[in-house]
Amino acid sequence: MQAIKTVPFSSAPWCFNGHAHTVFCSLFFDAPRLNPKRVTIETPDGDFLELDINEGKENLPIAILLHGLEGNSRRYYITQLAETLVNSGYTAIAVNFRSCGDQMNQKRRFYHSGETKDIETVLHWVSKTFPGQPTFAAGFSLGASALLNYLKENGTHHPIRGIAAVSTPFDLKKGSLNLNNGFNRIYTRYFLKTLVEKLNRKRETYPDLPVFSGNTLYDFDDQVTGPIHGFTGADHYYESCSSAFFMDRIKTDTLVIHSKQDPLCPFRWTPVKDIAANLAIETAYTDRGGHVGFWSLPPGWINQTILHYFNSLL
Repeated sequence: MQAIKTVPFSSAPWCFNGHAHTVFCSLFFDAPRLNPKRVTIETPDGDFLELDINEGKENLPIAILLHGLEGNSRRYYITQLAETLVNSGYTAIAVNFRSCGDQMNQKRRFYHSGETKDIETVLHWVSKTFPGQPTFAAGFSLGASALLNYLKENGTHHPIRGIAAVSTPFDLKKGSLNLNNGFNRIYTRYFLKTLVEKLNRKRETYPDLPVFSGNTLYDFDDQVTGPIHGFTGADHYYESCSSAFFMDRIKTDTLVIHSKQDPLCPFRWTPVKDIAANLAIETAYTDRGGHVGFWSLPPGWINQTILHYFNSLL
């Protein structure tokens, strides 16, 4: 492993800490108007996934983009990266996890940090639709965790040439409990608002779904996310899906991007030693920056860094 050779991250001076990067980027960064083609694909269990296809040049690489918790394909960090990639010839395919697109998914289940079967479904669709084209993937936060779980499960038996994992929640339990502290409680309220709304809406179709009675993300994962997706509860879910426990098993070229100021997934929980010992992994650790949010001067550092990494693997 080595730190990727790229332009160093230069933080905007008004982003005075990790919260500022996280919040200001979310509030003030515009999502480019890419006019993607919305495609709905079927899943093997009779459900569906909504994809936004931004086509680049014919026979050039594919990049699959995965959003974070309660995000979607239109979030600024997805669309800005898609724009950068498309301008360089890539076809960018932004995935909406189940329940995160324009339509509520049909099955009882939603999505989670260890989701791999839906990634497999997307890759199968991509291989049929764009045969023979190199495929990359970038995941943000929960999407990064899902990507790493997919790589762990599949070793080298998959079509992905390389990935970028941004602001990964390496230790899911510590990250979840961290959201109970200080300013982070604002993020918790934001996440729980839409998660509980979706749960209540889905209960109209599946009245036996759990009734949420807590007030933290840990409670939600313990009462809802875990049981719905085959785990006994939050601890079982976190232990099974935390990438901190298996970074030594990643065999695919991977770029880990993480801020040392990340307020949601603090850098101290990054498995630095395991990552450093894995020759397949390169890193871009920044002294400043937030969770997913990296307001750089000049703008666009994170998107150019990911593009540079993907190009280096071609």
